[in-house]
Amino acid sequence: MRDIDELQREFENFKSEDFCLDGSCPTDEENDLKDYPSYTDALYAKLMAPSVSGIYISRWDIKDIALAAGESMAIHPRKRMFELVMKFTTSKENMQLFLDALENHMEEKIAIYEELGENFPASAEIFAPKIEKARKTIALFPKIIEEYFE
Repeated sequence: MRDIDELQREFENFKSEDFCLDGSCPTDEENDLKDYPSYTDALYAKLMAPSVSGIYISRWDIKDIALAAGESMAIHPRKRMFELVMKFTTSKENMQLFLDALENHMEEKIAIYEELGENFPASAEIFAPKIEKARKTIALFPKIIEEYFE
C-alpha cells in the first residue's frame, strides 16, 4: 500500500499538459479573452439569446458569420465561438464587419420567417414577435459600435 507522502510527490510531479491531450485545457489565448468578460457577456446576451434577438444562431451560423467578416474558425461550443469572434472584433473595423455579416444573416432569417408567415397565415402570429425582436436587435448595431469604440 502506498504511503500518503509518496502519492503527494507523484501528484506534484504531474504536469498539467499531460491531461490536455484533447485540447480541453485553457491556453494563453483563452486567458486573454477574460480581459473583457462584461463586454463579451453583454453582447452574447444581446445577440446570441434567441429570446432577446428573435433569431437562433447556431455554431455553424457563427462560423459562417465570422467567415463573412473575415475570420476563419473551427467549431466549438457556441459561447466559445462567440468569445473567439469577440477577440477578432477588438477594432472598430472588424466589429463593423462582424455586425454587417450578422445583420445579413438575421435579414435572411427574417425573410424565411416572413415567407412562412405568408405561406401559412396561421403561423404569422408565431413569427411576428421573432421578426420584431430581430429588427430591434439589428437597430442596436450602430449603438454597439458607438458604445464600445467612440
